[in-house]
Amino acid sequence: MQMSSGTALLVIDVQEGMFVPEYPVFDGEALLDKIQGLITEARSSGVPVVYIQHNEEPGEQLEPNSFAWQIQSRIAPAKGEIVVQKFTPDGFHETDLQEKLSSLGVQRLIVSGIQTDMCVEATSKRAGQLGYEVVVVEDAHTTYDQGGKSAREIIEEYNGMFRDFAMVQPAAAIAF
Repeated sequence: MQMSSGTALLVIDVQEGMFVPEYPVFDGEALLDKIQGLITEARSSGVPVVYIQHNEEPGEQLEPNSFAWQIQSRIAPAKGEIVVQKFTPDGFHETDLQEKLSSLGVQRLIVSGIQTDMCVEATSKRAGQLGYEVVVVEDAHTTYDQGGKSAREIIEEYNGMFRDFAMVQPAAAIAF
């Protein structure tokens, strides 16, 4: 697909294991609705959707090829869309993400996904360091309650921190 906007939508670690009833991410259904909307907009605008998929060791929750490891079915990649495999929170670390984005002429990244305070933060920060224009979708990333804070508090805190190196906009304001 030809693209001239220089933009790509990143969907980070939105995998089945993040939605298990025993330990679901905060506001998971709303997250899926927002990301599904962003994906639809990106595809209809000819903007590539790039999925990042986290891999863990055998026996861990996100063991490759397990059900939990699969990208969540509601927002699954279309045929031919890029899926980058990663083993650390940073989607660029020891992956071909940079190479794939460069080959598409991408300079601007719209960032969504899981987990706000881990992989979304690490990948967004690295993207900024690599010279990308980064837009974090403030209502299209999530996490878990932890460290005495609610997920909502963590998301709000990180949206504030993301503003140090990225634009932060709600999904409704994102223009592809």
